[in-house]
Amino acid sequence: MSLPHWSYVAMLAFCLAGTLPLVPAFRLQVLRQPGRLLLTIGLAGTPFLLWDLWATHVGHWWFDEDQTLPWRLAGLPLEEIAFFVVIPVVSVLTLEGVSAARRGVRPWTPRAHEEAR
Repeated sequence: MSLPHWSYVAMLAFCLAGTLPLVPAFRLQVLRQPGRLLLTIGLAGTPFLLWDLWATHVGHWWFDEDQTLPWRLAGLPLEEIAFFVVIPVVSVLTLEGVSAARRGVRPWTPRAHEEAR
């Protein structure tokens, strides 16, 4: 496999690398609530995944085999399926990070009760 085959995976990794640091920076609790996160992923990703399956099946949409990995599930590249997990996760992390900042949480600073220790 050549470097272009990894471009979609690299884009997903870049999205995660840009948002996962928000968890410790703003002390986000998103990843400690797996049920809510899975519900969000399911509600956000499922309709689009179904649309993707339909659109590729009828030929309205396709994936360039030179720019995706060779592994497929139901005709979709695995990284396309991962897209419907990664993008909802990074969206929630971004929303929670912005919400924390708007509440006055400063990144990388301990909470008041942690400073008293």
